[in-house]
Order: sequence, then C-alpha cells, then structure tokens
Amino acid sequence: MAPANKITAETVRADFNDLLSVVHYTRAAHELGLWASERVWIERYLTDRTAPLLEAGCGAGRVTLGLWQLGYPNLTAFDFAAELVDQARSLAAERAAEAIAFLHADATALAACPALDGKLFGGALFLFNGLMQIPGRANRRQALRELHRVCAPGAPLLFTTHDRDSSPMERALWRLETLRWVRGDQDPRLVEFGDRYFEDEAGRTFMHLPDRREILDDLAATGWNHASDAMRTSLAKDSRAVRDFSDECRFWAAHRELR
Repeated sequence: MAPANKITAETVRADFNDLLSVVHYTRAAHELGLWASERVWIERYLTDRTAPLLEAGCGAGRVTLGLWQLGYPNLTAFDFAAELVDQARSLAAERAAEAIAFLHADATALAACPALDGKLFGGALFLFNGLMQIPGRANRRQALRELHRVCAPGAPLLFTTHDRDSSPMERALWRLETLRWVRGDQDPRLVEFGDRYFEDEAGRTFMHLPDRREILDDLAATGWNHASDAMRTSLAKDSRAVRDFSDECRFWAAHRELR
C-alpha cells in the first residue's frame, strides 16, 4: 500500500474551493453574520473604527460584512480560496459595500500580493479558527510573522482557536489520540499532534487544535504580545444557529510589538 500523502496547503485550498465548502460558508455569510461573542471581542479591542483593518481568511465575507455593518469603513480582506473570495465580493456588492477590498492571497506569503505592497494596518483579524487551518506549526508562525510585518506598531491582532484542554471530554479524547501517536497508528495524513482531518456536511476540513501554551509560545516567537484570551461562552450567549455552526473556541487578543 502506498504511503498516505501528508496534508498540505494545497489540500486545504482544494477543500475550501470544493462546492460543499463554498455553499456552507456562503450560507453562513448571508444568514449568520457576526456572532455575539465576536462582536464583544471586536469592540473591546478594535476601538478606533477609522483605522485600516486587515482580515485574514475572510472566506465568503461573514466577518468582513459584519465589521462593515458595525461601522468599520476601512477594510481589506483576503482568502487563499478563490471561490470564497468571489462569494465575498458578490455579497459586498449586494449590500452596497463595494468599498471593501477583497483579495486573493496566502497568509503565509503576503509579500506576493501586490495589492498589499506598502500597506500598514491598524489591526488584523483571523477569526473562525482560520489560523489553525494552516498545516504545520512553522507555517502558522510564518502567517503570524506576515501579519506582524503589515501591521503598525501596537496594532491588535484578534483570532480564535480550539483548545485541547477546554473540557474533560476533550482531554480524554486527546489522551486517546496521544496513545495513537505513541503507537504510530494515527491518521498518516496528519502533519503533527493536534491535527484533525474530517468530513461532514461542510465537506473536508483540516484543523489543528492547540493547547494554550502552544499559542502563547507562537505569539512570543513571532513578535506579538499576548493581551488576553477567553473561551467563547464566557463572552456572550451566542444564538443556537451559531452554536450549531461552531464548537466552543478560545478568543485571543495580542498586540504587535512597539519596536
């Protein structure tokens, strides 16, 4: 039997461009909008509504259009899945928000996007666990470095992750996964411990589930100063539709070093 191919960025890109995924995220952009928890976090840390903001992993524009509706007019958003970017542009046109710049770009290589050349942003977002859908810790750190490079000193970065230690059930499941890795019988497509690759009504999804220490170390290694973090359920009571759409997650806020 031939060895299984490891999950790569191209695997993830193809999964997000798949019709099932496009329909899933487009429906969420049209119907869900910003979660109550996201709004709390955004308004806590993005206090200057005139500052230029950059949203990474914008998908079909759910968060971007939510920011626009909250009164953030200076928005640039990108995703590396071209089909989702097309959906975001369509939604922006439908809601008279054509001033939003939607770009096709890779968070690990922003220098390759001419439209971002010379830009400096007053804040950045990478919500709905987008950072954790980049395979490989070195690549996730590269994305954090790229966002650091295009943000002004002191600029906030807001993002979310899952958390392997978030509940007794999660901890039990990951103890079992640890045994699989020790025995060498984990899913051979996975890149590192903490990875999951699954299929559901949204199509195929890669996700890395870190613990809190991992994220703190990644922020420190890439020039971001940790400001705060909190589980979603502690921030606001999200609607049933949101809870059906997304599992519990941890919200993070960091600031770019001043130097």
